[in-house]
Amino acid sequence: MGDETELKNPSEDTKNIDEAPDKDIEKDIEKADPNPSSKELEEAKPLDTFEMNDDWPILTFPEAQEASLIISADDHETRVAYLIDDMPTEFFFDRSQDVTLVGNIYKGRVVRVLPGMQAAFVDIGLKQAAFLYVDDIADEQNRPTSMRNSSPMAATMMESTFTQTIDIETGRSIQQLLQEGQELMVQVSKDPISTKGARVTNHISIAGRHLVYIPLVEHIGVSRRIINEEERHRLKEILTELIPQGGGFVARTAAEGCSIEDLREDLNYLRQVWNDVLTRMESLTAPATLYEDLDLPLKATRDLVTPRLKEIVIDHPNLYQRLRSFMERFMPEYLDRVRLYDSHESLYEAYGIEAELNRALSRQVWLPSGGYLVIDQTEAFTAIDVNSGRFVGKFHFEETIYRTNIEAIHEVVHQLQLRNLGGIIILDLIDMERSSMRHSVYTAFLDALKRDRAKTNISKISGFGLIEMTRTRVRDSLLRSVCEPCFYCQGTGFLKSAQTITHNIYREIIQDEMSSGDVLVIEAHPSITQYFQEVAQALVTDLESRLDLTLHLHANAALHLERYRFYYQ
Repeated sequence: MGDETELKNPSEDTKNIDEAPDKDIEKDIEKADPNPSSKELEEAKPLDTFEMNDDWPILTFPEAQEASLIISADDHETRVAYLIDDMPTEFFFDRSQDVTLVGNIYKGRVVRVLPGMQAAFVDIGLKQAAFLYVDDIADEQNRPTSMRNSSPMAATMMESTFTQTIDIETGRSIQQLLQEGQELMVQVSKDPISTKGARVTNHISIAGRHLVYIPLVEHIGVSRRIINEEERHRLKEILTELIPQGGGFVARTAAEGCSIEDLREDLNYLRQVWNDVLTRMESLTAPATLYEDLDLPLKATRDLVTPRLKEIVIDHPNLYQRLRSFMERFMPEYLDRVRLYDSHESLYEAYGIEAELNRALSRQVWLPSGGYLVIDQTEAFTAIDVNSGRFVGKFHFEETIYRTNIEAIHEVVHQLQLRNLGGIIILDLIDMERSSMRHSVYTAFLDALKRDRAKTNISKISGFGLIEMTRTRVRDSLLRSVCEPCFYCQGTGFLKSAQTITHNIYREIIQDEMSSGDVLVIEAHPSITQYFQEVAQALVTDLESRLDLTLHLHANAALHLERYRFYYQ
């Protein structure tokens, strides 16, 4: 794809907060053609006209100007918020008992091969075995030529005894690639989620400040976020000069404008890290940890600091000093933007982050004009419904629909990032009859998604106003990370109504063949006994008449709303 970085490594955008290339979006953009020619527009008009009235409001969403990194920490938890134009866009947190494993490299042992799933389980020393898919195993032919030459680094690599049994002619069958008991090097691409173990890959990548080193791939690339063609060409020439025999290096966004000395220093550092990994691979017994990525504050600083960064604010003195030392070594030009927060007011309260995080946990999100989103996460996918709400428009019904949908798609992108929603996502827009209107909204959605670093793949807007999309899932969503299912409703979000429960009680009593006694006692939650007395009195009267007894209602607040019992006296 021209200058774009193309790697068969699904974990590239997961081990580093920097973005991996996304060919699917580019293809969609090409199809959508957001800048059609005047001739094309003229030809399309007779078929479907959608023209905004001069009185309609012009919907503009300016490009982001400034970014901030706000780090709040104590001895047990570290929280990092990335703000764009003072609005929280991404949120990360680590707790001392639950640190992320993404980016760590392990020496693992295959414990089970699953031909039916074309995958294997690998023991890397965690509670649950890691999952390795067949496409996440590197080909022998993809190893860099530097591993086969006579340089000191190549000699170190060639001495390594770990191998991947790969037969390309078999069509990469998992049975041909791996056997139980085999040892291999893997890297975590996704943290364990719920009952699932970590997902790992054999496509190893190690991130530095300016470069990403991919030792098992022979490739030189440049981040797609560097859009200046002259700069892209300059960086490729520098990397070609520094790596005359090729090698797996990708210039990150932070490499823009860097000198050859900066890149050489980063390159040498990454190669040394890789040599250390190989040395540990030879000396340690599986399962073993070969490399641990930076902790959250340093990783976020490494990956998110760019020239548009306004400030890095930290409220923890020890972390402040550690971060300054890190930046003095790797990014001294940004050192003056780091400051220690020492006010009595909470750092996240002062920047409005707490309120925005609470909003991100809500099911309903309001839009500027009075419309709103309803976001529901299920086991299979995330559903986002767009509603016009209080917004009735000022000029035309189509203007109401158009404005609400345009505001919705920009808020959706923001919520995807902040809530860290991944997997399959269904967006239900307000129905648009005109195909030209759907095209306009779809193009705006593609443009808004450029702000998102995660890899996405989206479909065209259907005739029902639906957009189907996928977004890379790296870790649990914000909701599932900070919340747990409701113990009362078991996570369903629903309880039986009082009317349903009273009728259930009535039926069970009528069908009970063991009835005996002059008094029937129904013990239930106060809400249920109150419903019997105020609304369902007819059921009480009918029971007393049919069974020829007296009915007593006993309220017990200790009972679950849906639990009850009855007995005779």
